[in-house]
Amino acid sequence: MSDLRPIRRALLSVSNKTGLIEFARFLSERNVELLSTGGTCKAIRDAGLKVVEVAEHTGFPEMLDGRVKTLHPKVHGGLLGIRGNAEHEAAMAEHGITPIDLLVVNLYPFEATVANGAGYDECVENIDIGGPAMIRAASKNHDAVTVVVDVEDYERVMAEMSAHDGATTLTLRKHLAATAYARTGAYDAAISQWFARELGDTFPRRVVVAGELKQNLRYGENPHQQAAFYVNGVQRPGIATARQLQGKELSYNNLNDTDAAYELAAEFDEPTVAIIKHANPCGVASGPDIVSAYKTALACDPVSAFGGIIAINRKLDGATAEEICKLFTEVVIAPEADEAAIAAFAAKKNLRLLVTGGMPDPSSAAMTLRNVSGGYLLQSKDNGRVTLDGLKVVTKRAPTDQELKDMLFAFRVCKHVKSNAIIYVKDGCTVGIGAGQMSRVDSSRIAAWKSKEASDAAGLAQAGTVGSVVASDAFFPFADGLLAAAAAGATAIIQPGGSMRDQEVIDAANEKGLAMVFTGMRHFRH
Repeated sequence: MSDLRPIRRALLSVSNKTGLIEFARFLSERNVELLSTGGTCKAIRDAGLKVVEVAEHTGFPEMLDGRVKTLHPKVHGGLLGIRGNAEHEAAMAEHGITPIDLLVVNLYPFEATVANGAGYDECVENIDIGGPAMIRAASKNHDAVTVVVDVEDYERVMAEMSAHDGATTLTLRKHLAATAYARTGAYDAAISQWFARELGDTFPRRVVVAGELKQNLRYGENPHQQAAFYVNGVQRPGIATARQLQGKELSYNNLNDTDAAYELAAEFDEPTVAIIKHANPCGVASGPDIVSAYKTALACDPVSAFGGIIAINRKLDGATAEEICKLFTEVVIAPEADEAAIAAFAAKKNLRLLVTGGMPDPSSAAMTLRNVSGGYLLQSKDNGRVTLDGLKVVTKRAPTDQELKDMLFAFRVCKHVKSNAIIYVKDGCTVGIGAGQMSRVDSSRIAAWKSKEASDAAGLAQAGTVGSVVASDAFFPFADGLLAAAAAGATAIIQPGGSMRDQEVIDAANEKGLAMVFTGMRHFRH
């Protein structure tokens, strides 16, 4: 028995009318009876096409400000009735229910209404009831009914109907039903998340995660892994909002590293450049302009910067682009790029240039999700920020104004470095970064060693860590990490404090003549 199901009657009810008239005309030309509601019905009629309003079809008027119009047995019976089932067909005949073979619905724009900052009552009014009910009914009966919830699928339906004399295949109907259930699931997720926010319920009993496919990726972290990029509808400037102006396709690792780089660059108000490799910064600097910031960021670790990601918190200009062209770079991301920058990169065919239209707010609240075996870990985003007022001087020597400025810079960078993290900073730029070590003292030593390597390569008389400040993402459990920083030439320390051995560490700082402040806030990152 063929799985082809001819489409003779269609119900169309859409809020997004893109492509509606073309699709409706295609159906009408194939003698498909059109049913419709409200504004959709008017749009089809205004196009000169014959359409029956649902109220006329059901014999029951729309009521309660349109809240009740499709919740009727003649609609749901037409969608749910099993073709070829004697009992169903007898009941449909008895009650004057005719089959509906195609349902075209996209839902009230609840997500957009919330995103636009609408009030509570307006958001509630944009919760669709009849639409999801019809979608679920049609999807359940996909053996006979074709359901379309995305404008992008109009072409697929038209292609099948053209190829099969007005019918669709079961394979297509299954795919469309799966898409439809995913849409209603995402819609309900958006509503539940909105309610939770309105109620201040940070961790509700059930959490639903939904996303929309933006891009299939060639592979994941490694070539034997599959991957794709999904977006959740939050319009936070970054990789989800970015336009790719040039370059080859972005990879899983590109997207992950670019996100890390851009979030770091956003931490600073001054012109700032962050260079990232494997989700860790290898150079961060602020300066009077972007080209100056780029040069000093690169000087921190030019070896690791090769093949890295560069994030900029200002419009990318031609001078900076010319400098970047001297180094092999995977991705450059900025809020904007001028024509000179775009022209400079034109010869670098593989370099990906992304523009986002803005910078994210590092202090804004959000949630982060991580998979673990059998579940998820959900937490609020680390949007903590230490200010001068929050620092507690714990040593005999107080830091100088320049040291304080560099301390705050270093601690902001620290938040974006994998633990254990040690950051050396001098004059608004990183001069040594130690990341991801099991021992904090090893991170101190590695950062100092890398700084010495970079200084030697640049022909400098001494390592960049000499005269620097050092930041630690968590407290020093022993004095050895601090002593390693002192040996590298650091003059001041910023750290959270809170260790049982804080006094031992303070005594060591005093003995070395270092200034040290406690923040009371740590920045672990895994």
